[in-house]
Amino acid sequence: MSSSKSKVDRKSFSKFKLDDAYRSLNLKRLLPWKILADNLPPSQVFEIFSQRLQQNFDLKRTEEGKKLIIDLLFMEAIAPFPNLKIWKGGRLESDIATGAADYLVTENIAYIATPMLCVVEAKKDDFEQGLAQCLMEMNACQWTNRRSDCKGNKSLEETIDILGIVTNGEGWQFYKLTPDNQVYETQLYTLKNLPEVLGTLNFIFSLCSKNLTHIQ
Repeated sequence: MSSSKSKVDRKSFSKFKLDDAYRSLNLKRLLPWKILADNLPPSQVFEIFSQRLQQNFDLKRTEEGKKLIIDLLFMEAIAPFPNLKIWKGGRLESDIATGAADYLVTENIAYIATPMLCVVEAKKDDFEQGLAQCLMEMNACQWTNRRSDCKGNKSLEETIDILGIVTNGEGWQFYKLTPDNQVYETQLYTLKNLPEVLGTLNFIFSLCSKNLTHIQ
């Protein structure tokens, strides 16, 4: 089959339902993931920007409004990791799927390159559809990493986990795709405990940072 034919056959991430994603990744179930992370109290800068957003922006009725909250939390939690960069709408593809992740975490350089470390799906309220897309996007990150020769090191799929997040701004769930194709899922975190969400996000970014330095 030609490469052009393969591209035509690739489905958009948004076209995958949850059952489709499970079958495509040959998953039978998700495994529990308990993250033990220290709470991270919001900084004064965070509090100021949060107050301004709530005062002047609608943050509840649209996905774009909710992404303003997500952006603010990401800026707070990723600050200790200058080696990471977050791309909004970063393009991804695998042998069966293609599209753009709402957020894609990679090394902090001027272009998107492997290793791809974490993807985030921001859905207004549909966590099931968000999970379907997140699973396919994590798979696409793994697929891309496998085909990258990163500085002559061991194949990336043998060395790092791919991390994923599904959120609607208020609720947050975290995922991990291991090199042996097991997927782990956390409990649902909510902004009712903001320091817990910030601490868990900070932990996720710390894993991304460690994975990046691990393969360099």
